[in-house]
Order: sequence, then C-alpha cells, then structure tokens
Amino acid sequence: MTIVQRASDLIGDTPLLELARTGTGTRLLLKLEQLNPTGSCKVRMARQMVEEAERDGRLLPGGHIVEPTSGNTGCGLALVALERGYRFTAVVDRHAAREKLRTLAAMGADLVFVDIPPSGGVGSVRRREVAARLARELGAYHPDQHNNPGNANGYAGLAEELLRQVGTVDVLIASIGTGGSLCGTVRALRAAGARTRSVAVEPVGSIIFGGPPAHYHQTGAGSPDGFPIGSNVDYALVDQAHRVSDCDAFAGARVVARRTGVLVGGTTGGAVHVALRRLLSCPAGSTVVVLGNDAGEKYLDSVYDDDWLRERGVLDQLAHRRVERWFTTYDVSVRVAGPDRRSATPAAAVSA
Repeated sequence: MTIVQRASDLIGDTPLLELARTGTGTRLLLKLEQLNPTGSCKVRMARQMVEEAERDGRLLPGGHIVEPTSGNTGCGLALVALERGYRFTAVVDRHAAREKLRTLAAMGADLVFVDIPPSGGVGSVRRREVAARLARELGAYHPDQHNNPGNANGYAGLAEELLRQVGTVDVLIASIGTGGSLCGTVRALRAAGARTRSVAVEPVGSIIFGGPPAHYHQTGAGSPDGFPIGSNVDYALVDQAHRVSDCDAFAGARVVARRTGVLVGGTTGGAVHVALRRLLSCPAGSTVVVLGNDAGEKYLDSVYDDDWLRERGVLDQLAHRRVERWFTTYDVSVRVAGPDRRSATPAAAVSA
C-alpha cells in the first residue's frame, strides 16, 4: 500500500480501460482521470497554476484565490488551497452539477453565486466578470484558467504517463473547454517525439470552432455565445474538431456505464461517441485514447436521470442504440478477424 501525507500526492498515474478493439487491431482506451483526487483531471492544472503563482510571487502565504468555475477546476483549487493554507472563493451558478457545489462547500470553499438566464451563455461571462472584480477588491490571486499557461503545463505529467503506459498514442480525443487538457497533453506528447493526432470535441452550440451558437447542457465543455475564447485553446495543436449533441454525448456516457460499470461525465461521453464513430477510419493497429475528464457520479441527477433528460428533450433511445451497435460491430469484427489479430498489439503494428 502506498501511504501519502496529502491527497494531492495521489494526483496522476491513473489507469486505462480498454473500451473497444477492432478486427484491424486498433484499440480504444479510456484514461480514467476521474480516479484523481476530486474526481477530475482538472486537479492536475489547479495544482500547477498554484505552484507557478507561488514561484513568481503572485500568491503569498496565507493568500486568497478567486476563480469562476463550473465545478471541476474549483474542486481542484479547493483541495490545493486547503492543503496549503489559502482561502478559496469559487464564483459559480446554479447550472453547475449539484454534487460539485456540495463538494466545494464540503472542502471549505466560499461560494459566490451569480444569476444567469436560461440560455446560460451570458452567465458564463458574468461569472468571469464577478471573479475578476472580487479578486481586485480583495487583493486575491485570480488564476484565470482560460489564459493561464499553468493550465496547459499541468498536463505534462499526463502525457508522460500515457507514453509509459502504452508506448505511443496515435490519436488523442478529448472534450475541449479551456483547452488546457487536450492542447497541453498533445503539446507534451509531441515534445517527447510522439506523432499524436488530436481530436477536439465540443458541444453543438459551442463557438470554439465557429459553429452557430445555441444552448447546450454539457457542462464544463465548449464556449457559449459571447464568451471570449482563451489562449489555452491552441488551434495549431488541434488536427480535427467535432461537435456532439447533448443526446449523443449523454447516450455515450450512459452506454459506457451499462457496459463497463464505470460512470463518466457527459463531456467524456461525447468524446467516446466521436471515438466510436471514427474508430474504423484509423490505421490498423492504432492506439486511440479518450481522456475521461471526470466522474459520472457527479451527474446522477442529470446525465443519469431519465426524468432530467426528458424535461430538457435530450433523452434519445435511438442514440443509445446507435452507440450499442458500434460496440457490437467492433466486437464482431474482432471475432471474425480471428485469434492472431485479436492478440496483435498496437506497439507491434507500429514497429513492424
């Protein structure tokens, strides 16, 4: 048993779960980032932003941190703050998952709520405005995760883990919001010599890649209308971009839960949906990795609640069956290919 003195010492070294394999030897792996403390990959970058601020004097002992959040970044900052003796104020709204807000409060964070309209978009801007104003008034450190280089820097360790675990990553697929997890990981992978292709997944209605704005229910991903896209979205590091509807994203998450017993968040469900849709287009023997951003247990009263989905018109049984068919098709392709192909590993295919 590993014994640590702080919960943040448990960050990283998260395992991979094989979700699917094709008859061509390509496999789809899910990086289980929900097994980090606070149940999210965002704790990696929260720690990094704090450490960089400490090093350059922006955050002094006994200081105060203020940040707008939909929950996961806030939970990471709350953990680091309580361990290091900082006060933390999270600027939130009631569209955040209830479990995330309860977690923030349980870890001693001060919650400042802003009112937002049903469309949600203006509220995201409002959270940011309030956080910046509070930080100025209180003399607090405002990380500004969308533009803080520490966000992307925080995923260098994730890239190192992937290379150690699987040797190489041919395709990395992840939902995109601040841009830190996808772009930061891809940048570090390529710096280490990997030729990883990156696929960004945003909700239908997000404006990051120029689509028409609309309301969506995938929290923590995309950028709504009127929200300035931060510098951590590095378009030069994104090879492909896909949009996923709420129906398809939530179906992806729910089918994964029913097949594996592992609950993932709705944005991870969207990334899984894109991965399954394009898996056969990958070269034979490819290793495709989806970043599992957070734990589905945070969304038991939303993504995994039929009544919640029906009220918002995003419960689509056809979408569920479509995801199930993809899994079934890949299972059949492996059986048809025979034992030689089933035992082939992507590493062997790459080195051949």
